[in-house]
Amino acid sequence: AVRPQEAMEKDMKQTIRDILGKHGGLPVPVDQLADDADLYAAGLSSFASVQVMLGLEEAFDVEFPDNLLNRKSFQSIDAITRAVSSLVGNAEAAE
Repeated sequence: AVRPQEAMEKDMKQTIRDILGKHGGLPVPVDQLADDADLYAAGLSSFASVQVMLGLEEAFDVEFPDNLLNRKSFQSIDAITRAVSSLVGNAEAAE
């Protein structure tokens, strides 16, 4: 049985992939990238990472704080998932 947390993370990763596909401007199909693949090595630019961040903020109804606005947060799908998860968790806790 899939634990709710795993299902949520899988959905989150799919949404992140969709956003990367739409805003990332990557020269490779997002579905060919491993969750831990280096997105900058795959062609993510600084400009595109900002577009991706804005897409993430809208999709997940979160706001990236300054301490997450760095290359490490957008290094991979796993890294983005961790960043968004922490924000979504905080947003739910703040309500």
